[in-house]
This record gives sequence, C-alpha cells and structure tokens, in this order.
Amino acid sequence: GMKMDKHHGATLFLIFLLLSLALIVQLFWPYASAIVLAILISSVFHPMYTWLRRLFRGHGQIASLAVILIIFLFLVIPASWFVGTLTNEAFDLYKRTSSNVSMAKLQHVLENDPVWNERLKKISLLTGLKITPDSIEELATTVGKGVGLFLYNQLTSIASNLFNLIVSFFLMMLTMYYLFTEGDRLKDYLIQLIPIPKTQLEKVTAKFQDMGRAIILGSGLSGIIQGILGGFGFLIFDLGSPFLWGTVISLMTFIPIIGSASVFLPATGLILLHGKTGLAMGYLAYNLFYSLITENLIRPKLISKGTKMNSLLVFFGIIGGIKLFGILGLIYGPLIITTFLTLAEIYRLEYRENILQLRTQLYPGGENEP
Repeated sequence: GMKMDKHHGATLFLIFLLLSLALIVQLFWPYASAIVLAILISSVFHPMYTWLRRLFRGHGQIASLAVILIIFLFLVIPASWFVGTLTNEAFDLYKRTSSNVSMAKLQHVLENDPVWNERLKKISLLTGLKITPDSIEELATTVGKGVGLFLYNQLTSIASNLFNLIVSFFLMMLTMYYLFTEGDRLKDYLIQLIPIPKTQLEKVTAKFQDMGRAIILGSGLSGIIQGILGGFGFLIFDLGSPFLWGTVISLMTFIPIIGSASVFLPATGLILLHGKTGLAMGYLAYNLFYSLITENLIRPKLISKGTKMNSLLVFFGIIGGIKLFGILGLIYGPLIITTFLTLAEIYRLEYRENILQLRTQLYPGGENEP
C-alpha cells in the first residue's frame, strides 16, 4: 500500500545519501589531513579572527585573509625551512650511526676502562642481560638508525609528494579562509542536518575545539619550548645534531609518561659512558630543570581543566596514531580518543535512559519482575 511505498522510498533515499557521502569522503580522503589541520588551526586562531573583524569594522573577508597571512608567516615559512634543515640532520645521523665512528670510540672506552668493565659485569649479573660493549653499541646504533631513518622517511615522503603537499597546503589555507568567514553558517547548517539534538552536538564540537586547543597550544607550545631548550642542550654539551634531537624531544613531549626524558636520559647515559661524570650530571640537571617547569607550570596553564585525559589512554592513542598515520598521528590519536570519549559520555548521560525505557516498553516485565 501507500505506507509501504513511502517506507521503501525513505530507505532507498537513505541508501543513496550514504553512498554519495561515501564517495565524497573518498574524493576528499587524500586531503583529509589538510582539512583536519585547517579545522584545528582555525579553531585555535578564531579569537584572533573575531578581534580583527571588529578592527576591520565587520569585514570578515579582510580579517580572514589577515589571519591566514599571519599563520603563513609565523607557522608555514619557519616550518618549511625547518623541515629542510631537519631532513639533512636526519640523514647525517643515519649515516653517522651506520658508519659507527662514534660507537667505535664508545666501545674503546668500555673495553679499556676497568671500572666500566666491572660495572657492566655487575649489571649483567644483576639483570641477566648480556651487556657487553657490543650489545650496547648494537642498541645505540639501532636506535640512532631507527630514529634517523623514521624521521628521514617521514620528511622525504613529504618532500617527494611535493605536488600533494602544495595542493594540501592551498586546500588548508582555503578551508581556513572559509571556516573563518562562513564558519558559523556552516555550523548551523550541519546542526540542522545531523539528527542529534543541538545541545549534544555543541558539546561534541566544544570538546573537539578544546582538545584542538589543548593539542596545539598545550602540547604544541610546551613541546616547542622543550624542543628548543633540549636542542640547545645538545648544542652546549656538544652532542651533535641539535636540530634533530630538539625536534625529537618536542615530538616526544606529546607522548605522556615517557616524554622528553626518553631522549635526554639516554644522552646522559652516553656522556657517562665517555667517563665525564660532572658533565653528565650538569646535562641531566639542565634537562630536568626545563622539562619539569614546562610540564608542571606552563603546560597546565595552556590546557583547560576539561581536557585533561588519562595519560595511559593518550599514550596508546599517540603510539597507535603514529603507526596508522605517521607523524600526524600525534594529533589524530588524541582527537580520535576525545571524540569517542565525548560520544560515550553523551550516550551515558542522554541515550542510555531512552534505550532502557525502550527495552522495557518492548519487553514489559522482563527487567522489573518483582
């Protein structure tokens, strides 16, 4: 009858809608990261846009262009210069650790220093690990090669896809321009489209923006501060590749629990192995000083109370993110987790009641038998 047809029509319509959505997603998929980054960056710079729009008497277009110019000058140009420098250092590190020059020196120290020979024997006995100058060298080489190669591959894949990079970059800029000028209209439209109550959608977007701010401002800024100071440490204490290790430190600060210590502790170990105890202590003190201050005083100020996430969750999110998405996993991992947690929370608060009510309507007496 009539009702049946209508139902069929609705189902068909939904199928077509979802199919076209899937196709659209496929179209944009290669540039998904450009779009996600655009959304994140524009949400962080939104206050600046609002301020500039007031300054330019409500001319959204001019304000938007101004913000994008600022982002371009302060984020993009330094970043591209930086990627160049970094690629060279990563390759150098890879070559250096492959050629084992520094390692030979280290091995020499270990074999000819009776004190260290004894220490290593003791450690070997205590831990049951076979710790010899060779095994240490192998570990250090593997780590050096691994870090050097991972970064080098990440960076060269960026450079080799220069065309893609340029397209992504323009897409990012364009997306940001429209997000600033049409953002509110777009938001309202999406809120009308998506069949979820407005308050909850706003909860999700607010949480997403919070998280974006936390990642870009909290992790990003504190990471940059620690990276600069950490790289400076590599420079002062003459440990080589200050840029590269500074960068590794700032990337590591994203990862909770291990953080920048994952770089400066082994470095301290290396200085110790070269028999310079005083220097090693100085280096360790310097690194502990800035990392503790940044982590405990600066970072919490940049992150709102609402976005504090369980460290272990973030840890897995980031490690998994890097495995899935490469270096951008640092951003995607936490975002995916946040989105899930926010939805779970909304479900807990809003939908669970409804679903339980529905169940009791469908199966009366099933649950509440006296």
